[in-house]
Amino acid sequence: MTSPAKLIYPDMKKEEIKRQMMQLAAQYATCLAQESAEKPKTYIPASGKSIGTEELQNMIEASLDMWLTAGRFNDAFEKAFAEKLGVKHALTCNSGSSANLLAFSALTSPKLRDKQLRPGDEVIAVAAGFPTTVNPIIQNGLVPVFVDAEVGTYNVDIAKLRKAISPKTKAIFLAHTLGNMYDMDVVMQLAEQHGLWVIEDSCDALGARWKGRYAGTIGHIGTFSCYPAHHITMGEGGVVITNNALLHRILLSFRDWGRDCWCAPGRDNTCHARFRMKLGNLPEGYDHKYTYSHIGYNLKITDWQAAIGLAQLQKLDSFLEMRRTNAETLLHELDDLRHVLILPSHLPDCSPSWFGFLISVREEAPFTKQEMVEFLEAHGIGTRQLFAGNILRQPMLTDTDTPLRIGNDEKKLSSALTESDYAKLPGTEFMMNHTFWVGVAQNNTPQDMKRTSAVIHEFVRNFVQTLH
Repeated sequence: MTSPAKLIYPDMKKEEIKRQMMQLAAQYATCLAQESAEKPKTYIPASGKSIGTEELQNMIEASLDMWLTAGRFNDAFEKAFAEKLGVKHALTCNSGSSANLLAFSALTSPKLRDKQLRPGDEVIAVAAGFPTTVNPIIQNGLVPVFVDAEVGTYNVDIAKLRKAISPKTKAIFLAHTLGNMYDMDVVMQLAEQHGLWVIEDSCDALGARWKGRYAGTIGHIGTFSCYPAHHITMGEGGVVITNNALLHRILLSFRDWGRDCWCAPGRDNTCHARFRMKLGNLPEGYDHKYTYSHIGYNLKITDWQAAIGLAQLQKLDSFLEMRRTNAETLLHELDDLRHVLILPSHLPDCSPSWFGFLISVREEAPFTKQEMVEFLEAHGIGTRQLFAGNILRQPMLTDTDTPLRIGNDEKKLSSALTESDYAKLPGTEFMMNHTFWVGVAQNNTPQDMKRTSAVIHEFVRNFVQTLH
């Protein structure tokens, strides 16, 4: 047996111990911040987090609770997140990718009756994006219909989206690219006209607005990521939101093993009918807590993660302001290079929450994207690709016989793709070969943006001098 720990301060009550721990945590966080400020910044990252005293104190407090799964901090975070975005329901999960999986899986629930998505139904997607916006479509046996994207906004080409809708189309599942929203008016109009579900993948767009409404709140379901690269973080984590009570119940079921019960962890008999139901072919009165209505998962987070997220959420507005300031600084600093670079743009009704700053090298430029990216990385400027490039070229699709459709083609492909197939998505192909992004996150400053601009100008100047 382990012997009891020797008390260092035997007369100190737990409240005083906790108070002193919080004071020391604040002092420790201050020391870390001072050390970081004293180090010269040799690399400007493409993304990153900003955490400090409040996050550390919340982590310690959650640890002291010794409640290992989602608890009071999770409840507080879900409530605060829903209130911040102005929606009825917010549900945490272990990643933005899981949020997408939950959102799409919910639409396959038999509880939706004639609105249930079924294998073989078609879903509008884009090829220029992150895989986990597409993966749930395939994982659930539906057919992704890939639509091209526009250079500049890097979002779906709305005209081509219109043409891609067929009688088999049942949903639109698109991401707001790097915090820049697509035309929600047209998307929702098309959804209403054709009876389609809309999932807004807002993992990279927390805080973006369309005519004043937050990204993720306009469609039927919105998803968010709290990975360290995103607008706020809880380490690993995600959120799904909806205003639909039935969808919320279904999402909760898929997240929590597929069970029919909606009781929170540690609570029983919320429905007051725990032993009175007759569901499936189970005996009458079988414990509702162990009744399963979906083929679900366990995608919950810990209260420790929620504690970090709660502190981060309180800083969201300041993070968004820093991101916008950084993006505007780059737009101003790089304006004189528009003859060789395409800078990001957004629709008039959109207020972006910049996740990153997309740059495209023009086809007529005397240098390539690859040359520019290698120069930037060698000079301390972090870069990233527009995720999968053309996802149709990724091994996940080239090495399988997954059924898919491209644009408004009538034929459904299930064999090896060819160059002529890729050529049907010219904007996506351009982005794969010409587009990258640099960082504007809250861990960077306007001075960092000016340094980024200076390195870009140096690169362009070197090429022009070499040519002449």
